[in-house]
Amino acid sequence: MDLPVKEVFFFDSMLTPKIITFVYWLMLLGALFSALAVRYTQGEDGNLTGCAIIVFGAIGSRIWCELLIVLFKINENLQKIANKSE
Repeated sequence: MDLPVKEVFFFDSMLTPKIITFVYWLMLLGALFSALAVRYTQGEDGNLTGCAIIVFGAIGSRIWCELLIVLFKINENLQKIANKSE
């Protein structure tokens, strides 16, 4: 996982895909804490809302992160194709 400084500064290697996993876990924690906050501030009325926040927050976070990963995978594959044609 060591990235040479040259690759990072000249954009030969993408840094963001390595960060996306960390961001995903932060988003899951954010959904969990939001659901708990709703649950304890709204009392009994917040049970269903809290559960919905956890479920849809987790699904939404996963979809968003997967879409970002797909973009970077497309970039990797295009680079491989470009390197083969050289």
